[in-house]
Amino acid sequence: MTAPRFSLIVATLGRTQELAELFDSILRQQRTDLEVIVVDQNRDERLTPVINGYADKLPLLRRRSTINNANNARNLGLQLARGEIVGFPDDDCLYPDGLLNQVDAAFAADPALHLLTGPAASPEGGLGSGRWHDAAGPITPRTVWTSVIEFNLFLRRPAALALGGFDEKLGPGTWFGSAEGNDLVLRALAAGYKPVYAPHQRIIHPDKRLTPVAVARAAAYGRGLGHVMRRHRLAPGIWLPFVIRPIGGALLNALRGRFLAARYFLASLAGRVQGFLAPRSQAVLAPLQEAPR
Repeated sequence: MTAPRFSLIVATLGRTQELAELFDSILRQQRTDLEVIVVDQNRDERLTPVINGYADKLPLLRRRSTINNANNARNLGLQLARGEIVGFPDDDCLYPDGLLNQVDAAFAADPALHLLTGPAASPEGGLGSGRWHDAAGPITPRTVWTSVIEFNLFLRRPAALALGGFDEKLGPGTWFGSAEGNDLVLRALAAGYKPVYAPHQRIIHPDKRLTPVAVARAAAYGRGLGHVMRRHRLAPGIWLPFVIRPIGGALLNALRGRFLAARYFLASLAGRVQGFLAPRSQAVLAPLQEAPR
């Protein structure tokens, strides 16, 4: 059996309608050379009607997991994948029409390319939450913070396995609640792989900036970022702005009476400091092995 070009690995928990909308956007890619691996972290059968509804439309593989950890689920899916290129769409994102053709063309044009990223797009138009790099090109330790989001991250599968996938001590479901994609790209750079950022390769994702939900998550996200910065021994010129900016943001927004924004910046700052001061962890992961399916 010919291996698919793409394996799309979806770690999911608690969502149904959003997952169906993601499936519809994958169908609109009009590609027959892909597989979708759903790692279901739900304790109930809420996904069964959704999976059954698309079973004759998409090549779906569903696996259950009792571990509520997004990166554990992504790695489980990665080990089950058989595609040449792997991607990790969130269960609430949407692929714009033609996205996979764009990714396919980039990898086909450059055999040395191992990893390709792009920014988030807002459902309302324009770029999504976060600061995004303007220029296309190779990712560096300085630009990785404005060039990477996990749901818009595509890798050649052998490279993803050799790197050990995502660090399961980072990301949703852990104390270090973010920066697992940045960590993976930094590990790829250290291993000699070629990661590239394409600003026009956009994936639509709900924009949660400056909402109560974002404030509640800000400390955990900050801890992940601070921890990954220390793990990779980045120069002060890279990490210091991530301390200075939230201080300025908190003061400026407090003076303007924007207290939700001020709380967001303060929580981010506290989390970044906590993560940076946490014990430094190993920056090299054991390779993952392909698993039977």
